[in-house]
Amino acid sequence: MQLFDFSEPLIVYTLLGGFIVFYGLVSLVIKERLYISESLIATIMGLILGPACLRLIDPTVWGYKNAITEELTRIVLAIQIMTAAINLPRAYITRQFRSMIIMLLPVMSWMWISSAAIIYFFIPDVTFVETLLIASCITPTDPILANSVVQGSFAEKHIPPNVRHLLSAESGVNDGMGFPFLFFALFLLESPKITATAVFQWFSFVWGYHILLSIAIGIMIGWAARKLLGLAESREWIDKESFLVFAFALAIFVVGGVSIIGSDALLACFFAGTSFSWDDWFRDETHDAHLQDVIDLLLNLTIFMYIGMILPWSSFNSDDISLKSLIIISVLILIFRRLPIVVLFKGFIPAFHTFKEAAFAGYFGPIGIGAIFLAMTVEKEIGLRLGGELTDIDEESMLHVQKITFPIVTFVVLSSVIVHGITVPILNIGSRIDMERFPSIASISSQVARLPVIDFVESLTLERDNKGRVRKKEKMKAEFAPKSSEELYQDVHNSVMEEEQSEGNGVYTHNHIETDVLIDSSGDEQSNQDNVNSVDYHWLQSSECSSNAQCVRRP
Repeated sequence: MQLFDFSEPLIVYTLLGGFIVFYGLVSLVIKERLYISESLIATIMGLILGPACLRLIDPTVWGYKNAITEELTRIVLAIQIMTAAINLPRAYITRQFRSMIIMLLPVMSWMWISSAAIIYFFIPDVTFVETLLIASCITPTDPILANSVVQGSFAEKHIPPNVRHLLSAESGVNDGMGFPFLFFALFLLESPKITATAVFQWFSFVWGYHILLSIAIGIMIGWAARKLLGLAESREWIDKESFLVFAFALAIFVVGGVSIIGSDALLACFFAGTSFSWDDWFRDETHDAHLQDVIDLLLNLTIFMYIGMILPWSSFNSDDISLKSLIIISVLILIFRRLPIVVLFKGFIPAFHTFKEAAFAGYFGPIGIGAIFLAMTVEKEIGLRLGGELTDIDEESMLHVQKITFPIVTFVVLSSVIVHGITVPILNIGSRIDMERFPSIASISSQVARLPVIDFVESLTLERDNKGRVRKKEKMKAEFAPKSSEELYQDVHNSVMEEEQSEGNGVYTHNHIETDVLIDSSGDEQSNQDNVNSVDYHWLQSSECSSNAQCVRRP
């Protein structure tokens, strides 16, 4: 009788479960104090446990590695894209339609062509068409890695909502929008001469069947799901557990059904999620459940740990590719793939209010699971064409691009996971250093996580400007508690507003601040929330005023 069983599946269960358990024990420190992304930790753990280091798990010997990788990335992307769509504000796509179009068409086109140019100059013996096919895999941004800046306490305190929402929406859409670039390069690889037949096939199959059909299917499924769920909830047919898991089941249903008919399942998932949560009802009902966060955590840790194990280290320095070239390519892609074009188009993207916001969004375009999924799609599509009946294709070129696609894509993904995974910690350290130059401001920010409630007495008047638009003038009166130090009070107060001083201890200082909020003629303030100037609140808890917080409001 065999006492011990060291079979591969049991080792996987043990190591994966053990990693998630021990990560959970220190997760708050890692995420809320060090601000390190969970994807970076999981990837490093996969590198350690995989064939590159300890060799405890080797997915490459399981068989069907490509199929396993493709389906794992597909299901994780589907759920993450659905989650990103549901978490967007009400009717976000229509309110920020212009910003989305700019980010998805000219910005993505530049990302594709610039990445192809960089690969072409540093990888020997490749044609520009081959690099266009490789670059199509790393063009989309990743919704999972994007969570490191669109979610969490650091993002809520330091990154404006308009930037977070646009990054989340863009990363949800453009994984599906990568297919037009992929198939365009694939059609060129099949037939170098651009013929009318190839152009018609690209427009009809890719844009018609693959893109537009998937959008229509996603919208209809999301609308029907929202109506059916509302009916079931109003008549008390559905229990709490089924209600909470409904969105995940919907994502699995959409990605399976749309993939069966050969359309774009990822794009369908996003529009299904957008249509499903169009009125914010489901998001509001499940806001405090945190079930989405739990499932996201399990999926993210699992998939990035798996990616860390399947990295083809031997292919990173081979006859076709050198490690030096991969490093240069990764650095240049992370710098020039996205940042210049987003900054250049800042004036055409209404979601960005300042140059700093555009620069940050341009820098933060992570490459992750979506790139792995598209690389698997490239290998599968090339395999189908090599085994098909086409006789005029360049088999040598097809085999060459099939051989180098996965190593290039995975190295760029690894570089993006590392760089963007440590972005928030670096920003946090930089903000602390900047705060230390001004001790009064640093002491105020140290209490920002424990905000007390402040009451405002608001008087509201409406007036029309010279263009006939309705303007709301708010006069908000805030009461501020006394300061423990007159010098500290003067330093902070003089830096943010005109002050009215009162002498004596226990006397409140009153400040009247006028804020203009622009409203459309429809009067829908919610739909114009991005036009409202953001206001920062800095708090200070003094020893003399232990039960009262001191607040300074600055525009």
